Amino acid sequence: MGKQVGWLTALKKEHIILLLVNLALIAGFGSLFLRMQNYEFVIYVGVIIFFLCLVGVSINKVDYTLASLIGLTGWSALHLAGGGVTIGEGRLYDVMLIRLSETFPIWRYDQLVHIWGFGASTLVAFSLLKPSLKDPRGHLVAVGIILVMAGLGMGALNEIVEFVVSSIIPRSGVGGYINTALDLCADLVGSILALLYIRWRYLGEREIR
Repeated sequence: MGKQVGWLTALKKEHIILLLVNLALIAGFGSLFLRMQNYEFVIYVGVIIFFLCLVGVSINKVDYTLASLIGLTGWSALHLAGGGVTIGEGRLYDVMLIRLSETFPIWRYDQLVHIWGFGASTLVAFSLLKPSLKDPRGHLVAVGIILVMAGLGMGALNEIVEFVVSSIIPRSGVGGYINTALDLCADLVGSILALLYIRWRYLGEREIR
């Protein structure tokens, strides 16, 4: 059979559970968005399918932490619910959770999703970098900067995807410059929180597992 392990045999019980949850989310919300003719989120369902497949085919090569996979699954659920659940006359994405500013629309559900999502992205970045980190405990500042910048880079990629979607579907709910800036600030908060978790859970131990 060789040293190469197929991705199916690399799946653990927790991976299968998370896969089933993701498939249920895709099937349920995908059919909902098609009925609603919400083509903006039909595109996002396609993006989620792409990254689900990417994780699937690489899971025998990348030691994804369970926290990163749970984080990605939670992100999918929060994102799809944000576009598919109606609160009053608007979407869940537009709900103000706690008003923290009279000047800017903070703190909205949208920003919660960004904090969670790009915290999860930072955990994924750590999983990808782990094999290259010989002694991260001796370079905590450098590793921290790289991980936070990686999370923010993925946040910037997300804004590019949203720009493409808004160009294809002019009446999408992506928002303007202030929304983009607040999204990036939320991405930074999520990346820093993820870094604190990584330092507590992994970098404080004698060796990275």
